[in-house]
Amino acid sequence: MLVDDNDTDNFISKRIIELTGFASQIEIKNSGKSALNYLGEHQNDEAKLPNLIFLDINMPIVDGFIFLYEFKQLSDVIKKKCKVAVLSSSDNKRDIDKIVDNEFVIKFVTKPLTEEALNDLKQLL
Repeated sequence: MLVDDNDTDNFISKRIIELTGFASQIEIKNSGKSALNYLGEHQNDEAKLPNLIFLDINMPIVDGFIFLYEFKQLSDVIKKKCKVAVLSSSDNKRDIDKIVDNEFVIKFVTKPLTEEALNDLKQLL
């Protein structure tokens, strides 16, 4: 799942994932809120839950930090199945330190998404 309010970034990330064969299915959500809603709606259908969520930090209303706070409140099924990788262009050290210390974040990846980053993530899944 790609969670980013930037359509261009979503397009690029989706193409890299498709070209590398990293995932057979890609769900795109343009806001943290719509991603949380999707996860909540599919909590009883593990097949529809993503194995990996690429999360942008800087989004309006429900940013990456709020998403992670809300994610913590979701069911254990979701938290076990869905790993989170932050995919951001932010270079704010305080933001990065705060986000990588989150128990649900397995990796911080700088945009744009690359084949090398996907290979690194495969080792963590």
